[in-house]
Amino acid sequence: MIYFYDKDTMNKIMYILILCLPLIGAFQAGFFGKFFGKQGSSIITILYLSLTFLLSWSLFKTTLISPFNMLITGPIWIHFDLFHVSWNIYFDSLTIIMCFIVSFISFLVHIYSYEYMNSDPHLPRFMSYLSFFTFFMLILVSGNNMLQLFIGWEGVGLCSYLLINFWFTRIQANKAAIKAMLYNRLGDFGLVIGLLILFKLLYSINYGTIFNLCYKYSNINLILFSFKINLIECITCCLFIGSVGKSAQLGLHAWLPDAMEGPTPVSALIHAATMVTAGVFLLTRMSFLFELTTYCLILVSILGAITTLFAATIGLVQNDLKKIIAYSTCSQLGYMIFICGLSNYNTSMFHLFNHAFFKSLLFLTAGAIIHSVQDEQDMRKLGGLQRLLPISYSGILIGSLALTGFPFLSGFYSKEIILEIAYSTYLNWGHYCYILGTLAAFCTTFYSCRLLYLTFLTKPSGYRSIYSQIHESGTYIIIVLSCLILCSIFFGYEFKFIFLGLGNIIWTSSIYYNSLFFLGFNYEFIPIQIKLFPLLGSIGIFGLTYCVYCFFQLSLFKLKMSKLGKISYYFLNKKWLFDKLITNLISYRILIFSNILYTNVDRGFIELLGGFWINNFIIQVQFFFKKFTSYSFYQIFFIVLFIIFYFIIIL
Repeated sequence: MIYFYDKDTMNKIMYILILCLPLIGAFQAGFFGKFFGKQGSSIITILYLSLTFLLSWSLFKTTLISPFNMLITGPIWIHFDLFHVSWNIYFDSLTIIMCFIVSFISFLVHIYSYEYMNSDPHLPRFMSYLSFFTFFMLILVSGNNMLQLFIGWEGVGLCSYLLINFWFTRIQANKAAIKAMLYNRLGDFGLVIGLLILFKLLYSINYGTIFNLCYKYSNINLILFSFKINLIECITCCLFIGSVGKSAQLGLHAWLPDAMEGPTPVSALIHAATMVTAGVFLLTRMSFLFELTTYCLILVSILGAITTLFAATIGLVQNDLKKIIAYSTCSQLGYMIFICGLSNYNTSMFHLFNHAFFKSLLFLTAGAIIHSVQDEQDMRKLGGLQRLLPISYSGILIGSLALTGFPFLSGFYSKEIILEIAYSTYLNWGHYCYILGTLAAFCTTFYSCRLLYLTFLTKPSGYRSIYSQIHESGTYIIIVLSCLILCSIFFGYEFKFIFLGLGNIIWTSSIYYNSLFFLGFNYEFIPIQIKLFPLLGSIGIFGLTYCVYCFFQLSLFKLKMSKLGKISYYFLNKKWLFDKLITNLISYRILIFSNILYTNVDRGFIELLGGFWINNFIIQVQFFFKKFTSYSFYQIFFIVLFIIFYFIIIL
């Protein structure tokens, strides 16, 4: 029997398959990995991810030519009083672009992991976790309501815990996973409060309802402690707290560098395309709400700019290869966040698009280097790898240059435009973002050049036994790195005019621009010296850093050992003393308070009235009945009890 399906039905099946294929692969690798083995589980998950990527690529090409919206209505999920939620799937330009980025990077990470983790006996479990991670990220970006977004939001948090703690016998991995979970829970608390206030205001959490009604309620104020607070401002601030947790902005950033305790493919997936980009996606998706605020946008831009410089300065003194790249992620996320605060969400998405490729290139190449040098991550114990690992050197070089915004690489087209827009807003906080962003760009250039020099260009500093066994990675890893090198070189140029400019139509129904604040073309008319200053300054610092490390290392050492140098190095190496302040002012006090509660309330009041009291009562009853052990007593007792119940029933 032959069934004929119309085109619309086939399209819906294709959209549903994009979400379901990673889930099917995760279940098969997770529950039947023992039977499939390492190779079989890897092939299954890679096959499903390849199909997901091909379907996403097909939609991405269609969107570039003719943007469209597709809503697939699913069954009713929750129906309680005024609270109605259906499991719907919504595809627009923003969703499709995110699906393409997530599926492409995840597909390459799966291939990379097959070779990189091949010696691990638990490879099927690892591949299952990766596919689950991809599935929840796709759920996050494709939901039609805030509850589906929240499910994906929590799902990627759960999978990040499982992946960071994959080597669960290592105590540092346990600590890093718990730290990531706790910091994200703090951000999620703000997100939940925002969702509850939003539902109380609009009696709906569907995107369509929110976007159509939010303007009507934009002037409603909340009186709190004699202060008048705009309700939309309150909601957006709560949502931004969620973004701060996921995207590791200042205050809730400490989990991101420690997440390096997981395997390197996990770091690439978290930092490039999934978890940390969820906060930027939330700001962009809720642009309809954020554009109705003023103070919240100022808060977003200022906090993002501070995070940009904060993370970049910490990266100056890091010696761990992966942690330098991790702090660069935190810094680049600051760029994406503060440009959202300046009402240029399309520019933020363009930088997210470019950043996914060169950041995954940096992490995966760093993993290949660490794998080649027997898991050594300290750059001071490396050096001289330029000729021994030429492909890895090419990957780090291209990724670092793209990160610094070197001309005609992907990072150049998005990073420079962010700084130009920040200057062209002609607002105090816009110029503030431009200054901090430019200083962060200079710091980024310094630590990128330092990474290249200490790892590849200086004299070898490791053991002879390690250098005698160094070899380039296998075929699959080289293929993955080659793909990412090409993307990091060409994708910024190819997609610049699709993401940016007033003439494009790709963001027509996905992003809202407030015409009172949006200045989409002013950056074209700023002075040429302002445009060239970050670029020329970065190139000059790159050359200066190389000369200092080549010819003036003794002077650099003397500067470091001076009184000012020691104070500065200690301050930056201790991460602006942020962790110390958190430990002394918050964690230690919470521990003392918890100990008091445990001693006086839990073990005192609750157990005295609960477990101890019941236990003592039962013991006393048993002791009482032990006095009457004769058979006649029990006979008389039950006869009296029977008579009492008999008369009660009759009466």
